[in-house]
Amino acid sequence: MAPPPQPLTAERILEATEEVLRRHGPAKATVVDVARVLGVSHGSVYRHFGTKAELRGAVTKRWLDRTTGVLADIVAGDRDPETRLRDWFTALYAAKYRKAVADPELFATYTVLTDENGAVVGEHIAELTDQVTRLVRAGADAGVFEAADPAGTARALFQATARFHDPAYAREWEQPGTEGDLRAVMDLLLKGLRSRPGAGAVPSD
Repeated sequence: MAPPPQPLTAERILEATEEVLRRHGPAKATVVDVARVLGVSHGSVYRHFGTKAELRGAVTKRWLDRTTGVLADIVAGDRDPETRLRDWFTALYAAKYRKAVADPELFATYTVLTDENGAVVGEHIAELTDQVTRLVRAGADAGVFEAADPAGTARALFQATARFHDPAYAREWEQPGTEGDLRAVMDLLLKGLRSRPGAGAVPSD
């Protein structure tokens, strides 16, 4: 007896969409192609995602969320704030590097999709900077960092390290010395963040 057909879920549709995007690229991939992979009508796909744009936005979010989940584990860890902050940016670079190098065709496809889905990308960046904010605040609370405005500091850290995670710089990531450059940048940023004895004290007359 043949096994019963799998129920059509949003997750299955997103998996199929990623397969279609890898095969055809963003310009030629259609909802009909996705439905064909799943063995259903394209109307069944539209019952889960009302438009092609909505489907492309959802698959873009799914792709971005894979990175966010790994980084969230670092934020929730029990290592000291400085180590976690360094680990966070190192892991962000490593995740983006793997995507760009291991599957360049799919990476190029998602670069197109992220350009289309500015709101999704904005939410992703907001989530990432919120994670950095939590790490900066933890360091400030522990007396390790000087950061009167953890959110503003987090945004500055994120912008200062853009070369190592912004897809616009992807071609540079394979160049020799990039990991060393990231370590040097993090050394400089962390040195600036560290609390200094007597900082903030009011000088006596």
